[in-house]
Amino acid sequence: MTNDAEKLPFTAHLEELRSRLIVCFIAIGIGFVASYFFKEKIFDILLRPLKAAMGTGDKVIYTGLPEAFFTYLKVSLLSGLMIAVPVILYEFWMFVAPGLYEKEKRLMMPIVLLSSFFFLAGSLFGYFIVFPFGFKFFLGFSNETIQALPSMREYLGFSAKLLLAFGLAFELPMVITFMARIGIVSVDFLKKNRKYAILIFFIGAAILTPPDVITQIMLGVPLMVLYELSIIGAKIFGKKSRTEEEAEVP
Repeated sequence: MTNDAEKLPFTAHLEELRSRLIVCFIAIGIGFVASYFFKEKIFDILLRPLKAAMGTGDKVIYTGLPEAFFTYLKVSLLSGLMIAVPVILYEFWMFVAPGLYEKEKRLMMPIVLLSSFFFLAGSLFGYFIVFPFGFKFFLGFSNETIQALPSMREYLGFSAKLLLAFGLAFELPMVITFMARIGIVSVDFLKKNRKYAILIFFIGAAILTPPDVITQIMLGVPLMVLYELSIIGAKIFGKKSRTEEEAEVP
């Protein structure tokens, strides 16, 4: 931690947090307004994996008069949140930055860019990989007497939860590598606690995803792979111990 950060009173940290949260809400609001003009198109894009898994002539319904209106509002909010992700991540990392050394602060912009990339990659993984497989599985229970009638509200809630869950899950390598860089965790610590991490991943997957085993597994398994990538990242970019630094000195 830097001396300047240690001298800052607690109220100053709260004031900075408030100002950064305001910036995040403004960014989300701008994204929401911009997205609302394209709400039908955005929802249609979100529906494509489900429509591909549904039978010919099947439609998504809404069961309450205001349901379509509020669903479009929520779609615009979700889109606005996705648009604002780079700003949110930037504000988060800048809030952390005052507590870092000068050489660590120089890593902030690359970290913000990579964090945005990993969040987008996680959401796209959920959309292109998990959605088609999951929807085919769930719709496979339809038969001559049972027909699936997904509603707009239910589908949006289900898909939004998964998109955000996979986006956040894919931040794992960045977070762990950063923690290793500033010396909070080490490669040996990560390897030693791998089995506990796997348990936490599947508990987290059960909390973040809808209550079914398929989506929990499809989030838990990628988390295991990302954890192994985190160990590699920690090994390459992590803070070296004093003995390692002395060994590199000729």
